[in-house]
Amino acid sequence: MNTLRESANQIISASIAAVLPDQAVRRALDGFQSRGKTLLVAAGKAAWQMAHAAVTVLGQVDGGVVVTKYHHVKNPIPGVTCYETGHPVPDQNSFDATNKTLELVRDLKPEDTVLFLLSGGGSALFEQPLIPGEELQDITGQLLASGADIVEMNTIRKRLSGVKGGRFAQACAPARVFSIVLSDILGDPLDMIASGPACPDSSTCAQARAIADKYHLRLSPQAEALLDQETPKTLDNVETQITGSVRELCTAAARACQALGYQPIILTDRLCCEAREAGSFLGTIAQAHAGAGQKRAFIAGGETVVHLTGKGLGGRNQELALAAAPALAGLSGCCVFSVGSDGTDGPTDAAGGYVDGQTCEALKQAGGDVFRTLADNDAYHALQAVGGLIMTGATGTNVNDVAVALVE
Repeated sequence: MNTLRESANQIISASIAAVLPDQAVRRALDGFQSRGKTLLVAAGKAAWQMAHAAVTVLGQVDGGVVVTKYHHVKNPIPGVTCYETGHPVPDQNSFDATNKTLELVRDLKPEDTVLFLLSGGGSALFEQPLIPGEELQDITGQLLASGADIVEMNTIRKRLSGVKGGRFAQACAPARVFSIVLSDILGDPLDMIASGPACPDSSTCAQARAIADKYHLRLSPQAEALLDQETPKTLDNVETQITGSVRELCTAAARACQALGYQPIILTDRLCCEAREAGSFLGTIAQAHAGAGQKRAFIAGGETVVHLTGKGLGGRNQELALAAAPALAGLSGCCVFSVGSDGTDGPTDAAGGYVDGQTCEALKQAGGDVFRTLADNDAYHALQAVGGLIMTGATGTNVNDVAVALVE
């Protein structure tokens, strides 16, 4: 008989395996043809996995670039140069790799095709700033600390970039861009996934201004002026297929729970509140059903946010899990875990966190306190102290997060 932790690990592994992009990329490339050169550009946390699948299908390409997160390149890909760059804040490697990509697609002809494989995380990884790089990094940090959601962040970042908001597709013209997109944003808005490098932008200057005012962003006059420059609203050289989403991740988690004997209940695949609020909510759901004599799994997918109030280390999934611990304290047969499908949670090497009825007492014995830890945003070290970190390594996919409350 599995322990709760073993069941959690099995559910995590099965869920992530079900949303790896390999088969989706193969399906999207069925019947793909190019009259001229075929160049491959992959950007995002799942870029290596998507590019590897594409080259396997096509046999070869006439040149290519992969731009992904550090430690996400597994092996060389024939004909493709792989770069690892900064996330969630872009760094100089982000800028250098993007410039190499723009060189690759320069001076193409109408019969050429750019196969553009896009996944979440591309907003930081794939970037050519229109302001000094240091200021872009500072603005990104401000947005992350403010608790701004991904759509708000990307509305700002599009206007400060030479490749976002459809500008990369413009750089590829007159060549055709065939874009395959792995979604990491609720509702799959194409122009917001990785800030839409090959998609017309639906956001407006007025919206960007409102977001800057809402979060009191510190902007230079140059950045202020860019907020008032409109982004491309039409593109005539792009064909897009979207594949993969958090809905598939939740469905895969439900199948995995059912295989272990749990009755799965998908609460939502559009979770978008504060991480600690979501964790507390899932914890109380487990508490309410504890001892009812049924094995149940309550599943919530989406992407929460963290409003930084302290200087600790952690990510939204770890904070969500730790916030569930007080509701579970002293209960047997209940746990809550939350994991990022990409295998990394915030600026850490963990994918997420796990808590059960013993977590609060174990943390107390280690000299910690849940509420003090949450106030300092230090979930990583707290969960590390009680064996609650979930470590998967880079997974090769990125379709948001899934959180599960298991009740025996």
